[in-house]
Amino acid sequence: MARKNYSEEFRRQAVDLYESTPGATVRGIAEDLGIVRGTLRGWLEVYGTGKKTAADGTLTSSPLQSRPSRKNSSAPEGETPEQKIDRLEAENAALRAETTKLTTEREILQRAAKYFAGGDALVSRFQFVADNSATFEVKRLCELVEIERSSYYAWLKAAPAREARAADDAALAERIRTVHSADNTQGAPRITAELNDNTPAGERVNHKRVARVMRAEGIGGYVKRRRVRTTIPEPSGQKYPDLLKRDFTAERPNERYVGDITYLPIADGTNLYLATVIDCYSRRLASWAIADHMRTELVEEALNVAAATRDSLKGAIFHSDHGSVYCSKAYATLCRKLGVTQSMGAVGSSADNALAESFNATMKREVLQDTACWPDELTCRRQVFRWLVRYNTKRRHSWCRYTPPVAFETGYTATLRPAT
Repeated sequence: MARKNYSEEFRRQAVDLYESTPGATVRGIAEDLGIVRGTLRGWLEVYGTGKKTAADGTLTSSPLQSRPSRKNSSAPEGETPEQKIDRLEAENAALRAETTKLTTEREILQRAAKYFAGGDALVSRFQFVADNSATFEVKRLCELVEIERSSYYAWLKAAPAREARAADDAALAERIRTVHSADNTQGAPRITAELNDNTPAGERVNHKRVARVMRAEGIGGYVKRRRVRTTIPEPSGQKYPDLLKRDFTAERPNERYVGDITYLPIADGTNLYLATVIDCYSRRLASWAIADHMRTELVEEALNVAAATRDSLKGAIFHSDHGSVYCSKAYATLCRKLGVTQSMGAVGSSADNALAESFNATMKREVLQDTACWPDELTCRRQVFRWLVRYNTKRRHSWCRYTPPVAFETGYTATLRPAT
């Protein structure tokens, strides 16, 4: 009820809309126009024709047709003075009763304005009746806001249970804030996993409830969609077949890897570059390298560190795009030396290396958030390093059933140990 004054044209159009819309109801038209139902009823009494369009398109009598004018009522023929006095007194009593009724309705609707200002929600109507039941008759209140008394009493009976749920949700919201404050990039699934890791089995929370409470409290993981193309193809470089075919899974660690280069923008207009090597089994970042250039040495360093981390890469597949550094002879020589088989997706298809692309996008989104670049090179190196390490050891990954990649690999190792 944002507006209080409506032009006569608006009122007449509202009445015409009600009368001409097949099967229209006062409630439906009032909601469409954003007005109180009682207001529309009053306009129908003043401007209505007494007819409305039924659902089948035929005209029918409106239950809210205009009241007949009392000015035109004539006295019955042969009425005696005593009879006239009795009739007028009866009419006067009826008018006083109607005036009292309309005054009461107006007062009730004025009180209802603050409840329905944000929308005519059913719970708002129940709450309105409850808050005014000591002043007005419940039956009359329910009639005016168009709810069943049985529904209202059922809602009233359930109040203690609602209060208990509200208290539980408030306590859960505080726990969610604690987890979210430690890492504001986390959404409902990761926060749910974090909460359940520190909760007895009988008190675990459902991810849908966590998501509902987060929405109600305005808590959410950071979301920012950006798309940057960094691949520089080399037409004369070596080409390799796609051995993954967009299947970024592996049966065991150190079997399949993907990698990519992404730029890290600095405030002075320069860039650092990050090269990654990611294990398809656990999504673990096996290695990375950061430099102020995008030459072959950058990806060579990342692959050498991965070989040192895994002790050996012999027999593993490394999948990348057609960037010039990955197509270089020097990189091919290093792969052969380490026993790595190269694999490449189609030219210009980011989906063929989606795992690496997604990793880069997630890292920059969660570290940069609302900023466009890092203030300086040192800050960039520090923040990216912290996130990359935390990604492996702390950040819960949906692929790993909401455990960190290192812990997920530890679980695989445990299954290989002989029983004692």
